[in-house]
Amino acid sequence: MIRTWKKLWGMDVRLAVILMMSVAILIPQSRGWADETASVQHDASPQETSSEALLEEAKASPETEGVDAGEASQESEDVDPNLVPLEPELEPELTASPSEADTQDKTEAPKEDVAEAVEAERKEDLGPVYNIPVVFDQTVQSHIRFFNTSIRDRFEQWLLRLNRYRPLVEDIFAEFDLPSDLVHLSLVESGFNPYAYSRAKATGPWQFMKGTGKIYGLRIDHYVDERRDPIKSTIAAARYLRDLYDLFGTWPLAMAAYNAGEGKVLRALNKARAESFSEISRTKHIRRETKQYVPRIMAATIIARNPDQYGFPQAPVAPHAFEEVVVTRPLHFRAISNVTGIPYDELRLLNPELRRDATPPDDTAYHLKVPVGTSGKVLKLLERVPTHTFAKVSPPRRTQIRKTRQTRQGKVSSSQWYRVRGGDTLGKISRRFGISIQTLKARNNLSSSLIRAGDLLNIAR
Repeated sequence: MIRTWKKLWGMDVRLAVILMMSVAILIPQSRGWADETASVQHDASPQETSSEALLEEAKASPETEGVDAGEASQESEDVDPNLVPLEPELEPELTASPSEADTQDKTEAPKEDVAEAVEAERKEDLGPVYNIPVVFDQTVQSHIRFFNTSIRDRFEQWLLRLNRYRPLVEDIFAEFDLPSDLVHLSLVESGFNPYAYSRAKATGPWQFMKGTGKIYGLRIDHYVDERRDPIKSTIAAARYLRDLYDLFGTWPLAMAAYNAGEGKVLRALNKARAESFSEISRTKHIRRETKQYVPRIMAATIIARNPDQYGFPQAPVAPHAFEEVVVTRPLHFRAISNVTGIPYDELRLLNPELRRDATPPDDTAYHLKVPVGTSGKVLKLLERVPTHTFAKVSPPRRTQIRKTRQTRQGKVSSSQWYRVRGGDTLGKISRRFGISIQTLKARNNLSSSLIRAGDLLNIAR
């Protein structure tokens, strides 16, 4: 099932992205850096925009930076009813565990030597050897207590859900030479819920914003949102994490950049004259949410790798497995279920990227995922499944507003008449409607080029 992902995606785009991200280092501090602490972002999802990063859309607002307000409104009207709001424990204001939230900004983080001493004392309790940097300092311990006590039931659900997808994630990460323990970043992002979305409209198990998802090759439109596809979104996350590591050289910094954006981490390093995450975490150059994000991943990793030690059950979970059937026309899940007997919920579980619970109308060879062992049956019965008709998609409100404005201004007129406005000349009207001045004069019995505001002109060709 898992192919050679590097060959699929190629490396040239990745190198280009790294070059663009690196531009952030050269941007003078005077260019808006003072606004860093005033911005609001969704720190529990990746790739917050900075203008210097050149890669992502802003998480400060629901993807409205540089977008017409009407278009943003249309986007909000197109929310998929299948989506589930991000669990409260994963929203940014709760990224800091309760025991640390009141003191994190008032006290300095543990010094390196203290953290190492604590880690040495706890070394025997850590169990497996981790392939991402893990410490057992005061902050990490507070997150472990938070997961293990405050939200224990939720965290148990996250672990069970992650175990369904863990084999495919680890296979993909191996293709990109990524540490397998990075899979636990998805626990902090969404509890690996393909249908999760945040208030900032980050979506899917890896909580990609729309702009970043498209940069990393994900299809996102009215019918399909591949940020929710467990395999394709994991490939995109692997590529992004690899890019971040190639840029920063350490996993703590790469993870911090996944949360805050590479631009902010680069600026923090530059301002603090620092080289590590532990150094910038003791400054005010990065937000508290980001300071807590990396130890939060460490805490999730410690528990996930030592579930018995923390009393979490290890019930076997069926892995994410499927067969594919090529569909040549739009078919709805319920219609497929009625004909084939495959449960509707199982089709949704296997195809979370389909926003309308139906295969897209613009794809004549869509690969629909079906349960293992059912592809033959589905192929035989596909002809009996009725074609699904989608409701007509309204154009973005920005387009509607533009058309209305053009009509009011006379750019579109079914009556072939145009009322002259202040500042108009025959030359301007000629160019606007593609009609020669001579024709305008003839149609309107004009002996000269003199026109006045309020005059009604025949603009028929």
